[in-house]
Amino acid sequence: MSAPSDARDATRTTARRSGRHVDDAARDTDTGSTAVRRGASTLFGRGMLYVVVWSMQLVVSSLVSPVLAHLLPPAEFGVLASAIALHQALSVLAVAGLDQAAVLQRAEDGDDRRARGLVSVGAVLATLVTLAALGSIPAWGDAAGFVGAHPLLLVAVLWTLPAAVVQTALALLVAQDRIRVFAVTSLLSSVGGSIIGLGLLLLVHADATTYAWGGVVAQGVAMVIGVVAVRPRIRGLVDRATTARAFRLGVPIALGNLSYFVLNAGDRIIVQRLLGPDEVARYQIAYVVGSAVVLLLTFTNSAWAPHFAALRDAAERRRLAMHARDELYLLLAPVLLAVTLVSPIALPVLAPASYRVDELSVVVFVVALTAFPVVASGATGRLLVVERRGVAVGVIAATAAVVNIGANLLLVPPLGITGAALSTVLSYALLAVLQRAALPDRRDWRGPGRRVPLVVVPAVLLAAASLLAPQDAVWDVVRVVGVLACVPWFLQRLRAARGGSR
Repeated sequence: MSAPSDARDATRTTARRSGRHVDDAARDTDTGSTAVRRGASTLFGRGMLYVVVWSMQLVVSSLVSPVLAHLLPPAEFGVLASAIALHQALSVLAVAGLDQAAVLQRAEDGDDRRARGLVSVGAVLATLVTLAALGSIPAWGDAAGFVGAHPLLLVAVLWTLPAAVVQTALALLVAQDRIRVFAVTSLLSSVGGSIIGLGLLLLVHADATTYAWGGVVAQGVAMVIGVVAVRPRIRGLVDRATTARAFRLGVPIALGNLSYFVLNAGDRIIVQRLLGPDEVARYQIAYVVGSAVVLLLTFTNSAWAPHFAALRDAAERRRLAMHARDELYLLLAPVLLAVTLVSPIALPVLAPASYRVDELSVVVFVVALTAFPVVASGATGRLLVVERRGVAVGVIAATAAVVNIGANLLLVPPLGITGAALSTVLSYALLAVLQRAALPDRRDWRGPGRRVPLVVVPAVLLAAASLLAPQDAVWDVVRVVGVLACVPWFLQRLRAARGGSR
């Protein structure tokens, strides 16, 4: 064969190979796009049912807080908020990350056997933590600022055991996709506690301790339902290999979650120490409104965790995480704007005039801004947990918590509770940056597309500008119209997210 002929054959062969590579790449792209659309449909479809159920505790909290603010003196309301924050911290220690370990164990095994064993381990651990906390109240109660409030601390500690067991059971119920029993258990543990607490407050005695007993009773009943539903496997207590593997993941995550507690609630303890319980009460009211978005995102992470754990292809997980992150950014735009617009109208309803509610709208806006770094950290955090990089998650969260404490100590004295809100935003931004840096493979990790800032930035600027408007009847009408306009905008974005389209 002549040289020109050989050259032509080589060219044709190269072209055919190149064509095959292009076809393969196209097929991979199509497959990836299909997987993202399918995953987005699950996350923003059925996954949102779990978010709605979880968010009912947010709705009830928003309704109950103004009632408590009117029924209890500011100092009593403030110490109740601090006690609830302490209860949340103890619950983190009692769960020790075993809820997330159980979800991953089930996804890896393809059955519930060893995951149910971890529920038994979690119940024993929660019992030990509760007993240790009860026995040591005299040693730390006064130092934590609860002078004379030891009966309330007793109730807050007793709340720990059932709350921890319920949390682990709920995580497994989500993984099993058992929406009905999940809804009953979740609503009873959260909504039921508020309803029972208010009943006790009105019928027995109007103080914080009496109200807190409602949470203990409701969580206890929810714990029984959750245990019956998931059927903890007693033999899991002697499964040393599974337990050790769970704790290797769970303990660093628990330390990270404890740091998240500092990020979310520790500022109230610092405010109480520096400014007093009255300022804690004012901050709590503003935080209830502003953190609504953040809490919704927290519920989203919990509802979506089993789906990401079930994806065994790492590249597919990363693509879905980036897509879900961008869709959440776009969903946040109307939500942030609506929350900021409604705050001057809602705050006077949520608290009496003694709370100086006209000064709290700025705090609501700053707290709501935290949602954006929460979305960013949620995307990378889910990946780190699924890849069992618990140590990285814990260290990064602890670093952000230390920065949060320092920022609060620095900003609260000159800026008051607005400084506490700013500290939270800065700390979560640092958390998001560090978690992205900790991803084991960042080669195909991308930031949000250009469309995201084009939608989000104007919404944030408009929300900030609305704070300058007078708080009178005319502008309140304008605010209500703006809030109503955000509803179809949000629904349109949710439909687009569910369909996987941009």
